[in-house]
Amino acid sequence: MPRFSVVTPVYDPPLDVLRDTIRSVREQTFSDWEWVLVDDRSPTEEVRTVLRAAAAEDSRVVVVERAENGHIVAASNDALAVATGEFLVFLDHDDLLVPRALERMDVAITAHPEADYLYSDEDKIDTGADGESPRFYDLFRKPDWSPERLRGQMYTSHLSVVRRTVLDSVGGFRTGFEGSQDHDLILRVSEAAREVVHVPEVLYHWRIVPGSAAGDIDAKPYAAIAGARAVQESLDRQGIDATVEHVPNAPGHYRIDRRLPADRKVSIVIPTRGSGGLVWGQHRAFVVGTVTSALARAGHDNLEIVVVYDTGTPDTVLTQLREIAGDRLTLVEYRSAFNFSEKINVGVLHSTGDLVVALNDDVEVITDRWVPQLVGPLLEPDVGMTGAKLYFSDGTIQHAGHQYSDDQFYHPYLGIPGSSTGTLGDLLVNREVSGVTAACAGIRRDVFDAVGGFCESLPINFNDVDFSYKVRRAGFRIVWVANCELFHFESRTRAKGIEPWEHLATLERWGRTDDDAYMPVP
Repeated sequence: MPRFSVVTPVYDPPLDVLRDTIRSVREQTFSDWEWVLVDDRSPTEEVRTVLRAAAAEDSRVVVVERAENGHIVAASNDALAVATGEFLVFLDHDDLLVPRALERMDVAITAHPEADYLYSDEDKIDTGADGESPRFYDLFRKPDWSPERLRGQMYTSHLSVVRRTVLDSVGGFRTGFEGSQDHDLILRVSEAAREVVHVPEVLYHWRIVPGSAAGDIDAKPYAAIAGARAVQESLDRQGIDATVEHVPNAPGHYRIDRRLPADRKVSIVIPTRGSGGLVWGQHRAFVVGTVTSALARAGHDNLEIVVVYDTGTPDTVLTQLREIAGDRLTLVEYRSAFNFSEKINVGVLHSTGDLVVALNDDVEVITDRWVPQLVGPLLEPDVGMTGAKLYFSDGTIQHAGHQYSDDQFYHPYLGIPGSSTGTLGDLLVNREVSGVTAACAGIRRDVFDAVGGFCESLPINFNDVDFSYKVRRAGFRIVWVANCELFHFESRTRAKGIEPWEHLATLERWGRTDDDAYMPVP
């Protein structure tokens, strides 16, 4: 039994491209492999000639020639039936492995003996023109294992390595998912895997050839339809009450429309001092606007609104809140100096829902059914916290998840146009992140209690960073939700500014930051 079986369905690639692919496997620094190539009845006879020559030159190369064309699923399954390796390595007929690809995968498997699925970073390569050298571009530094992101896009893709016993248990590729057969397979594999491992190195060059999905995802429109069906079936298998929607104008990207059981009570906790100001040329009491939009677009009736208000909040504001929220409203007076963390903790203590939303008083909800979208992922047992997509009043990005690295705490994509897609779809799909802002965050009450709430020694800044660290350290995922959108009129209710001691205190509490596992800094 070889360590690796490389499997490649072949259908009429350019001969020079096929020879390059063959060379990339033959040049592997790790030698314990076999390679099964299945020709799917290519119309060009020279393709089989090249394959036969490769097999004649190296006994590790096995060529299967189909009598008739059966398309990619049939050809791939034929390759799996012949392969004998402990791990299966998926390589397209026009792409390239880097010389150390199998060596690096072997090192990762040795370090993670329960790894059942491994994937690497990748980039793209064009074929060059008029004697020019090939060009490498679109480097994709992938996140560590991100099951929510896999529902939104087939982000793991190349290079994928699967333990044979796990693949056998889920049944190989499925007919009817052509174009997204790999997405469907890896969704099923990841559901069964004991451990999924990301190898953060470029081990695969995805080649651009005419008609390939690498160059134009619209080249295979049927693939997006099959992908959506694969994700929907995955949700159904896991008992997640949600439907899959295509992201407009972004084939191959999906959003998850979650539903929330009517008996799940959600407590929205809002700290305020009742401030007012101009928004888009009109004066408003910020918290009144926040509660109005939150209730109007909630999409869930079993709600309570807990407003923790400073002594001195205008009576007119409190009266308006009572009129808007009625018996859903709980008012809690706060008599101390401003401490955001303590106000959230006090609000949670006065709330009764098993799902909690921390919400700033200076936001306006954009998305209908925002509550099920935001807190829906919390119904999965290993999700402890969620966050929303926030915009400044001019429509630019304010929040798309936190990034902690180089001893700094970032808002990636801060200030870019809200219509941007981000790096390889970052801003289009739900995904795991290092942390989220407490300006709009969903939190499971049991997780909140287990990690001790917000740190009251961080009264203004980095309290959400600290809380995110605690949630992840406790073993829970944090999910940023692309289809829960709000305007955030940031810091309109208090003075801006970060004190050096706040930054230092957070670093001292959690150590030097080097956490780009979920979103490498663009």
